Amino acid sequence: MNSNKPSKIPRQGYVYVVLAAILWAISGSAAKFLFNNGITPFQLVQLRLTISAVSLFFFLFIHNPKMLKISRHDIVYFIVLGVVGMAGVQFTYLFAISRIHVAAAILLQYLAPILIALHSVIFSRDRLNSMTCFALIGATTGCYLVVGAYNLEILSMNLAGIVSGLLSAVTFAWYSVHGEYGMRRYNPWTVLFYALFFAVIVWNILHPPLEAFTHAYAFVEWGWILYIGIFGTLLPFGLYLEGINLIRSTRASITATIEPITAGVFSYVFLNEIMEGLQILGAMLVVTSIILLQLKQEYDEKAPEVIRVQTRRESKEY
Repeated sequence: MNSNKPSKIPRQGYVYVVLAAILWAISGSAAKFLFNNGITPFQLVQLRLTISAVSLFFFLFIHNPKMLKISRHDIVYFIVLGVVGMAGVQFTYLFAISRIHVAAAILLQYLAPILIALHSVIFSRDRLNSMTCFALIGATTGCYLVVGAYNLEILSMNLAGIVSGLLSAVTFAWYSVHGEYGMRRYNPWTVLFYALFFAVIVWNILHPPLEAFTHAYAFVEWGWILYIGIFGTLLPFGLYLEGINLIRSTRASITATIEPITAGVFSYVFLNEIMEGLQILGAMLVVTSIILLQLKQEYDEKAPEVIRVQTRRESKEY
């Protein structure tokens, strides 16, 4: 294998993002359950961010403390990524779920791939090939059908919830693009830790410090809180960044639209909710779109891991 190429193949990036989407799908329903039991979005954001940041810190400190080292010149970057990206996407998405249907919140957040694609074309001067364009259109349309948005009375929904859902798309797109930028120099898990770290700091300033941990929760509530903290935040965001590391943010965000399909499958299995014909068609569109993205498995010279490998190689030669 050419030394300029990363050790992992691009296909693994799609696997990482699909796994992240599955974990996120379960997390959304779990969050709705907690909201129905009286936990507020403010409390849940504080809980999930604090649990995930502390868990990742101890994991990295024990297994690879070098991954906790960053340059002082990058501190501002990580502060902005944590405050605007991580803290922003956590709150806007959960607040939307608390005010409108989960399906509508998912639909609004998954406008993010369109924003990411526009950013890559306008600001990064990337050229989207025909496969990526078709996949983007197919995934967005499929997501619309899967969540049954044609039956949702959007205009009659809570306005604050709709606005928050739209903001979740903006913050998710921003986090994806700027997370990709940081991974040109750092490991994905380093980027994730500092995004979580600064998000926790700002959230414990905006909300009374650790207030969410002072309440008495039922055993089942603690179970879902811990799930959301570890398996609904730490692991999926880490896997999502691992995906971006290999296939970049545009392809990763399109692949993540498999989340509503996963949510539909879980609803069918555990809640006996039957998917309508249009929803099944939407699921097929999303899956087809993800397959289209993988038809060309070339290495992307702008993928963060490729850039890091090339930089290390040039440093050694120098």
